[in-house]
Amino acid sequence: MARTFTCHKIADGAATGQVLFSRDDICFYLVDPATGCVIEDHHALFGQSIAGKVLVFPNGKGSSVVQADGMYQLAKTGMAPAAMIVRNADTTLAASAIIMEFPLVDRLEEGFYETVSDGQVVRVDAGAGQVEVL
Repeated sequence: MARTFTCHKIADGAATGQVLFSRDDICFYLVDPATGCVIEDHHALFGQSIAGKVLVFPNGKGSSVVQADGMYQLAKTGMAPAAMIVRNADTTLAASAIIMEFPLVDRLEEGFYETVSDGQVVRVDAGAGQVEVL
């Protein structure tokens, strides 16, 4: 049975994909655009691909240049996340997601974090302010 959680839209769009949780902030410049794999040493997702995933993470990190360029390179090669759910949206991450047209939401109900795990499939609909567990 599907369960739906409310959220706040930052960057519009809708996408479906498997959830990939990160306990570490993400710098998209440190993701290999050829594979979508995180290449930042000692990162929780080191070696894992974010391509096509619904990426759930605490915050973005890095300057506006590296965030926007990293997202652009991922979009160009088709290795971008399907959508993003962030706990603490900073201006750089929000602006980059809007420019790159990556669905981005925050303020997700706490129940989402308590019940959803890596690999589960969800649909993020930023415009509707909903994340549905499928």
